[in-house]
Amino acid sequence: MKIVAASDLHLNTDCRTALLHAAADADVVIAAGDFAQRREGLADYVAPLEALGDKGLFVPGNNETDTELRTATSVAVLHGDCITRSGITFFGIGCAIPPLPPLPWGSFDLTEDQAGGMLADVMQVDVVVSHSPPLGHCDYHQGLRRNLGSKALLRFVERVQPQLFLCGHVHDSWGARSLVGRTIVANLGPVPVSFEVEV
Repeated sequence: MKIVAASDLHLNTDCRTALLHAAADADVVIAAGDFAQRREGLADYVAPLEALGDKGLFVPGNNETDTELRTATSVAVLHGDCITRSGITFFGIGCAIPPLPPLPWGSFDLTEDQAGGMLADVMQVDVVVSHSPPLGHCDYHQGLRRNLGSKALLRFVERVQPQLFLCGHVHDSWGARSLVGRTIVANLGPVPVSFEVEV
């Protein structure tokens, strides 16, 4: 299966066009959150992405909620649930995990405990699509000089060992890749990248 994926589009029309163009040769097209900017502009921005149809899989970022995203698009939105496409099982979880410092526009966040509760019953998946990265992997922020990922997500990857863990959120780590056991972790960024997953 060929997957094309991006994250943190943040209303960038050039990146949206690139994702739609790359979709022509893909089996599944993933966007790992942050379509909007400060909870604004979502509906108009995602409207052209309706063309992805059943190929598309989205998770919310911290710049839009799962409800806002589901209202704005008919493309499948994953947040704490799974979907199977051509024999490959995908699990999605959005939000900033752990929470960001309080922001005036209301970031969509989960605590580590809340995320852990959503992940507890997930036993076997092939591809995880998360807005946030696991702690210590593709999550280093240069300005803050520290890792910003999630402990709950790291424990989840260690336990489940999917083929791929696709994320975004930490802009300083766009393009970074890492391994957690056999799992490839990739911080996507807004330029579409391709992956092959074995059925």
